[in-house]
Amino acid sequence: MSTVPHFVPGHEPPARPRDGALLFLARGMDVLVREHEGTASIPTGAAFPELAAEAHYLGALDGQDCYAAAIPESFTPPEGFKKVLGRSLYRRLDDARFAVVGRSISIIEWDTTHRFCGRCGTPTQLVPGERARRCPVDHTPFYPRIAPAIIVLVTRGDTMLLGRNATFPEPMFSTLAGFVDPGETLEECVAREVKEEVGVDVKNIRYFGSQPWPYGRSLMVGFTAEYAGGDITVDSKEIAEAHWFTPDNLPRIPPRISIARQLIDSFVERVKGTRAAS
Repeated sequence: MSTVPHFVPGHEPPARPRDGALLFLARGMDVLVREHEGTASIPTGAAFPELAAEAHYLGALDGQDCYAAAIPESFTPPEGFKKVLGRSLYRRLDDARFAVVGRSISIIEWDTTHRFCGRCGTPTQLVPGERARRCPVDHTPFYPRIAPAIIVLVTRGDTMLLGRNATFPEPMFSTLAGFVDPGETLEECVAREVKEEVGVDVKNIRYFGSQPWPYGRSLMVGFTAEYAGGDITVDSKEIAEAHWFTPDNLPRIPPRISIARQLIDSFVERVKGTRAAS
């Protein structure tokens, strides 16, 4: 029987050779993979020893060390390797490796954008024993940053409110979402974002779950909420259109990896369970 790969995060590199370690090479939202007959795999340190030597330790996947390093600007992938969008590897890699791809993108983004102190401009230094860079002059610390965002499924009876984002390249509907403002609670953000994007009020806001989403460098905090009043009025800037949908007439919705889909699937199961019980 197959087992699900298990990742144990870490930041202190072990005293082991890096030749056999998985080496996640990233730049922006791109990662480097080895492609063979339509399959994609993560290279090992043996393929790029110079990059592996300076890489950040991420942890171990089923006992195999994982490192992340930046793809040099002038880098040309050798034969058999290709730079691809990290999120395009969904379903091309197992879920555990796909999650580490996202982690590596975030770590490399932090490392490359905090090479200099934002206060005095001095080159920063890595801090032993923790995931941080620090200015040697004024001692300002720089840690990997995440942007908290809410994502919410608004329901009314056996219907759910889904919107189509104006920037979506394809006609897909999803739950509503937005970034948290300074000084704002997550629940206040839920109510504000829903009101701003579709013009309705909500009540009974409840926590659902969370999902790190490094492909947008954010932490998605999921909620459910019930309709409290108002007519749908889209802002036309972020949301192009929004409608109430039942489980029987769903439009195209996000893939299963997303917390948006988890929110939708959970509601659909609950409605169908209620129907079956009655």
